[in-house]
Amino acid sequence: MISPQKSSRFSPFILITGILAVSTAAIFIRYAQQQAPSLIIAAYRLGLASLILMPFSLRQAQREVSTLPINGKLQALLAGVFLAVHFATWIISLELTSVASSVVLVTTTPLWVAIFSPLFLRERMKKEVWWGLGLALSGGVVVAASQACVWQQSRLVCTSLGSFFQGKALLGNLLALMGAWMAAGYLLVGRKIRPMISLRSYILMVYSTAAVILIGMAAVMGYSFTAYPLPVFGWFLLLAIIPQVIGHSSFNWALRYLPATFVSLALLGEPVGATILAMIFLRETPLLNEVIGGGMILGGIYLASLANRESS
Repeated sequence: MISPQKSSRFSPFILITGILAVSTAAIFIRYAQQQAPSLIIAAYRLGLASLILMPFSLRQAQREVSTLPINGKLQALLAGVFLAVHFATWIISLELTSVASSVVLVTTTPLWVAIFSPLFLRERMKKEVWWGLGLALSGGVVVAASQACVWQQSRLVCTSLGSFFQGKALLGNLLALMGAWMAAGYLLVGRKIRPMISLRSYILMVYSTAAVILIGMAAVMGYSFTAYPLPVFGWFLLLAIIPQVIGHSSFNWALRYLPATFVSLALLGEPVGATILAMIFLRETPLLNEVIGGGMILGGIYLASLANRESS
């Protein structure tokens, strides 16, 4: 079993690399979604990532997993379940709402990590966390409303309440929020088990578990795994290499040395990078409501995460 390491081994460069890598995910997904279902995209992302890691990690993983206690094995499998549901909900959300709304909502993850850390990691919470929660959730309402309300001649004009709740964009925003909850579980579990096992062994076990679940979900839905043009498989491969093997693995590496709240705080760089890339490659300009709501969400997450980190 691997012994815990001190935070002095931490390198900010790896975490920054992870932020840059995961920022590309929404763009690759949007291109792949032009011809492939969301569950297929998620299944290929995790499946290819697992295959890439396997030659370098399989023997070590078999040796280390065999030494884990049963609760450690179950925790690693649970992390894979959380990751699978995270990708399924978030990638589907990108079909239904804008990149800005989806990415900003899914990166409320640090807020949920801060809330649940006292329960699962025994970290105390300060009152500032609750202020951050209120600010972030208010921003979430603004972001969701951006699909139904726009500024026209210095006043806010909204569609009917019934249309707002029936719209695809609202469902997309809710799925993105569910993706944030699943990502929070993924990080909390990872923080508990990472000191027990090496990075290569952990990510191979978690990614492969998530891949099996996503492949099963896609098969149940009756999706084809082969009926796509060659460029689509290129997007699948880029998703596996850049945001998954490089991006997510960077965050999993950091979980061994840093609190889950601090690691999740790094995810706040993703909406900025993803929105900029969406403007460049997809010509998708965020609405004023999304900019305001996104700022509120990020401000609330920062306040809550900072307060929780200081109390740990």
